[in-house]
Amino acid sequence: MIFRRRSADTKALKSEAYAAFERGALVAAREAFDALLERVPDDANYRYMQGLVCKYLRDWPSSLAHNRRSIELREERNDASLWNAAIAATALGEWSEARRLWAACEIAVPDGDGPIAGDFGIASVRLNPWGRAETLYARRIDPVRARLLNIPLPESGYRRGDIVLHDGACTGQRPLRGGWVPVFNVLARCEVSEFRTFAAFVDCPSRADLEDLLAMRVPGIDDLEDWTGDVAYYCLRCSYGAPHRHRAPEEIGDWDSERNVGIAAQSRHSAEKLLDAWAANAPGRRVDALETCTAEPSAPTDDTGQWWDTPEDENADRDKTDDAHSTNDADRDARSER
Repeated sequence: MIFRRRSADTKALKSEAYAAFERGALVAAREAFDALLERVPDDANYRYMQGLVCKYLRDWPSSLAHNRRSIELREERNDASLWNAAIAATALGEWSEARRLWAACEIAVPDGDGPIAGDFGIASVRLNPWGRAETLYARRIDPVRARLLNIPLPESGYRRGDIVLHDGACTGQRPLRGGWVPVFNVLARCEVSEFRTFAAFVDCPSRADLEDLLAMRVPGIDDLEDWTGDVAYYCLRCSYGAPHRHRAPEEIGDWDSERNVGIAAQSRHSAEKLLDAWAANAPGRRVDALETCTAEPSAPTDDTGQWWDTPEDENADRDKTDDAHSTNDADRDARSER
C-alpha cells in the first residue's frame, strides 16, 4: 500500500513538472523536478529536463550539472544533453569543458584554450524573445555565440557588435542573399559593444541624400542603417517625442523624405558631428532630432509562456532581416529592412 502511494505521488509530480514546463512556469517546473529527483536521482530524463529548465532560467551552473549527470546516466550519446551542457559551459566561460562537449557533439571548433573564435556563418537572432522581440543578423563565432551585425533599436538594450549567447534550437528561417539562414533565440549578452545606439530623425530631400548619410563616417562612428518603415507596431518618431506630422500616403509619394536612421556611435558627440557635417553638405537636408535611451536587455519572467518555442509569425517580431544585402565589408553585411 505504501509503495502504491509513493508511485502515485511520483506520477503526480511528473505530471505536475511537465505541465508546468509546457505552460512556461519555469520556477514551478524546477521545484517539481527537484522533488522528482529527490525520489529518483538517477533518472536521466528528469536530469535532462531539469537541465533544460535551468537553461531557460539562465541558471548556468545548475544547467551544466544536471546535463552532465544526464550524459553520465545514459549508455548511448544524447545530443540534447550534450548541446545544453555545452551551452551552459559556454555561458560560464568554461572553455576547456565547452570544447570537450562540442567535440562530443562532433562539432569542430578552432584549436586553443580560451574563448572559441571561429566563423560559423551568418544567422538571424531574436533579441528578448520572451518580450518585445526583435530579429536581426549576427555572425556566429562559435556554435552558440554570435556578434550582432545590425543596429538594434535603442530600447532593446543591445548594441551593434555585442556578442550574444543564443540557443541551439532553430526557431525559423530568414532570407539572406537569395538563400535562408536559421533563427535562434538569444539567451544572454556575453560582451557589450563600445558602440551605443542612437536614433536620428532626418529629412532627406532625395534618395541620394540618404545614401550620402549612410555612407558617411567620422571618428567614433561604426555604422548607420535606414530604419524607415521597418518598425510596424508604432511610429518611432512618436515614441521619442520628435516633432513631426503624420502625412497621408498621397503626400509622401514615391519618396518619403522623413527618415529614421540608426547610428552605432561611441558617443553622442560623434553622432552629432556626423549629422552636422551631412546637413551642411547640401541644401534641404535637416536633422529633426537625435535620441537614445538607457536600457538593458530584458530578463524572462515566470509568466511569459513557452517563449523558447517561438512560433513563426512574421508579425511577431520587429524584424530587421528581410531583403538583406551584403556590403564590401564581410562584418557589415546585414544592413537591411526590418
